[in-house]
Amino acid sequence: MNYILFDGPARNALLPFTYTRPVADILIGIVSIRQKWEMHLGSTTTTLTEEYLSDKYPMVELEQNVMINASFLPTAELVDLIADLSDKQAIFKGEEVVAFFSNEEQEEVDFDDYEIIEYTGDCITVMNTWDIFSKNDAAIRQDFEYITEDRQSQPIPKSVNVIASENIFIEEGAKLEFVTLNASTGPIYIGKNAEIMEGAVIRGPFSLGEGAVVKLASKIYGPTTVGANSRVGGEVNNSVLFNNSNKGHDGFLGNSVLGEWCNIGADSNNSNLKNNYEEVKLWSYETEGFAKTGLQFCGLMMGDHSKCGINTMFNTGTVVGVSANIFGSGFPRNFVPSFSWGGASGFTTYITKKAFQTAKIVMSRRNMEFDEQEAAILEHVFEITKKWRKE
Repeated sequence: MNYILFDGPARNALLPFTYTRPVADILIGIVSIRQKWEMHLGSTTTTLTEEYLSDKYPMVELEQNVMINASFLPTAELVDLIADLSDKQAIFKGEEVVAFFSNEEQEEVDFDDYEIIEYTGDCITVMNTWDIFSKNDAAIRQDFEYITEDRQSQPIPKSVNVIASENIFIEEGAKLEFVTLNASTGPIYIGKNAEIMEGAVIRGPFSLGEGAVVKLASKIYGPTTVGANSRVGGEVNNSVLFNNSNKGHDGFLGNSVLGEWCNIGADSNNSNLKNNYEEVKLWSYETEGFAKTGLQFCGLMMGDHSKCGINTMFNTGTVVGVSANIFGSGFPRNFVPSFSWGGASGFTTYITKKAFQTAKIVMSRRNMEFDEQEAAILEHVFEITKKWRKE
């Protein structure tokens, strides 16, 4: 069967992260949503997403296809239902479509003509940006159980101070000496060729991606995910860093999500709790206002390629778009549009020519190329986010 992951109605609620990727490529838990589905289905997937992203994330449509809403994370029961789908059948959970069968000849999909299968089981959904960190605990535990089943961890080095070693899995090539791992509060997964430097203290649930690094004497509270080739240091609590991002120095990051190719300057901090302990509101790209999260703790949402200088301070519930560059004293406002340059004293437009020069240098440090495809995506984001910038 040919499986296609589609963005679904939650895409706009997941901006700025879905400006530069489909919903399927959001990282939550140990691996991305796409990787979860491909592991469970035993099959590759393609993507139905925005047209400007489709060159990088193409859709392959065959004679028979199963479309899967990427906001839903797989469970064994859900995968079995999807594998058994046939013509004119769809799976719903409440009002949300989870998956449906389609064929190449269909011009449109009308669910009134479909047999509706109700999925009543539990599953993790990613419908808002804050779901990425607030549901990361459950996602790490679910991924850990699936990825490590019937597999043998590399031995834990004797110098490691460890609690609940049975909840720790170390992949081949990982390096860690003289660190403290407490997995009594949740599993700890250490990816291939990752490194945890001396003096680091980590409480699970925690996932460290392939080639990622935890710096000296870091303090990390789960549930936290550090993506492949990312670097993390200082104090981190309940946060998700996508691949290839850096928060390598002292400073606090809590209840936050960093996209790919982000960099947090030394001694930078974010607030994750309001002084009056009220519910945190976050900027909504859908309503162009601030939306209730239902959370008391919520920190920084930062889109791909954004960066901040040393000693930057972020207020509770700050949203930073794509390719913003923030610096200077004081708190910048809690919504920073994409391609903004500046800080608390004001912002100007970060023109694409300069932004692309930086992106090329940054990506080359990871032996990756900033090519025309990447430039075209960011150029499009620059255009569609103009209305929020003071040009």
